[in-house]
Amino acid sequence: MEKKVFRKLLKSNDVGTTGSHQSGIHIPKSQKELISFLPDLDYSIKNPSLFFKCIDDDNLEWKFRYIYYNNKFHDENGTRDEFRITQISSFFKSKVAQQNDIFEISKYINKKYYNVKIIKNNFQDITNKPIKLKGWSKVF
Repeated sequence: MEKKVFRKLLKSNDVGTTGSHQSGIHIPKSQKELISFLPDLDYSIKNPSLFFKCIDDDNLEWKFRYIYYNNKFHDENGTRDEFRITQISSFFKSKVAQQNDIFEISKYINKKYYNVKIIKNNFQDITNKPIKLKGWSKVF
């Protein structure tokens, strides 16, 4: 059974420690494989979104919102053209997610739900500085 796995190094904005108004995890448009891995959205409508089911390591169910903010293509003065996963802050708080932890989302091809978890980033190199990854990465 084929499984796809993607990971993102969490930034302080992602976990809400900066006090910013950012909503959710940003998904760069360059991450085409990740975008196609997530649920399908109807790009012809303004700001299409849907809630999708996720199960964590404790077998708890979460509903995250996947949205494509696309008012750039629908409003005369629109500027937004970005993908995000929102409604995720309660999950982060329950897992005590912090900056430099890793958010993992995975799915078996034949399943209707995704699996999510937080991987605590305790890895350090010989200079005792945290190892820093950037952005999203696919796990092979």
